[in-house]
Amino acid sequence: MEFKSRQSSDTAVPTEVPWSDSLTTYDREHFTTYMQFLDAGADNASYEEMALEILGIDPELEPERARRAARSHLDRANWMMTIGYKELFSSLPAEALR
Repeated sequence: MEFKSRQSSDTAVPTEVPWSDSLTTYDREHFTTYMQFLDAGADNASYEEMALEILGIDPELEPERARRAARSHLDRANWMMTIGYKELFSSLPAEALR
């Protein structure tokens, strides 16, 4: 399994994505990460692979954190694609939608 990029090792990755019924700053800052999770999920990557390759969390050193962080990010990515995208697109300027 090959993914586009890995989070910087000096960036603290939360184990749980900040959850809200509306878009968060975290969502906007991690939109690309969410897309990587959706791609990885479509490729049937394991949570361990996603945690290592996308978030930079070593599942051998932190198995529980790796699995929880990957699951949390994948859940939020799915929320973004089913619900959150509406708010994201409604906040864009009209010329960006042309």
